[in-house]
Amino acid sequence: MTLYIASLNSGSNGNCYYVGNANEAVLIDAGISCRETEMRMKRLELSIKKVKAIFISHEHSDHISGVSVLSKKHKIPVYITSETLESSRLRLKQHLTNNFTAYEPVHIGDLTITAFPKNHDASDPHSFVVSSNTMNVGVFTDIGSTCEHVRRQFSQCHAAFLESNYDEAMLENGSYSINLKRRIRGGKGHLSNTQALQLFLKHRAPYMSHLLLSHLSAENNTPDLVHDLFSKKAGKTKIVVASRYEESAVYHLTDLGQPVRRLAPPMRVFQLGLFQ
Repeated sequence: MTLYIASLNSGSNGNCYYVGNANEAVLIDAGISCRETEMRMKRLELSIKKVKAIFISHEHSDHISGVSVLSKKHKIPVYITSETLESSRLRLKQHLTNNFTAYEPVHIGDLTITAFPKNHDASDPHSFVVSSNTMNVGVFTDIGSTCEHVRRQFSQCHAAFLESNYDEAMLENGSYSINLKRRIRGGKGHLSNTQALQLFLKHRAPYMSHLLLSHLSAENNTPDLVHDLFSKKAGKTKIVVASRYEESAVYHLTDLGQPVRRLAPPMRVFQLGLFQ
């Protein structure tokens, strides 16, 4: 079994990530227009007909701006929590709208999608792991801090889209307002290069083959800076910086037979409540 992954766009101007096999695929978020999604998939020779579901992480516009048209035009089911749907004010066809719950797997053909909570300033934010046979692909963006949910799921991934939003010195010395700076680094905003690197170094699986660094800030980061930072310590993991201007290449993940561990909530967090 081979999985195919690509970033169609990644950044505050729109986020959309593709994970699929030979028969079906899912999109995580749809923050670029339907037209751009179609064009970029066509250039990558990815068929929109294989997209069987769109999973929405949260209601911010850079994650949902294209979903209504894309779902309606191609009759693609959308998976979204009721809280996120209410906050988003999206107009989705009722028969194409589905709810998901953290740690309750959703099966789309041979793909299994598991959502889990994360720290972000949205109504009901989630990240996702897409699994097929023995392989796990995680989408970890818009994460204010690396909570136990994130660490546990990241440690089981063969590949991941990981937010590396800002360089701490660039943010501190940049032109953003004090309030915006506090929001970004305040624990429910975004993950810094340093935080992302620590997650990678401490919790990556020995079999992680690809890391796509995602959701880079246009003002407080650079692709060269973050690629250099991670590449020096990546070992055999291929480091890719996902662009905010164009699609990435399609990367192929081959099933090497490592066992998939059960994606379950951390017991301590499950018992005491989220983010304790």
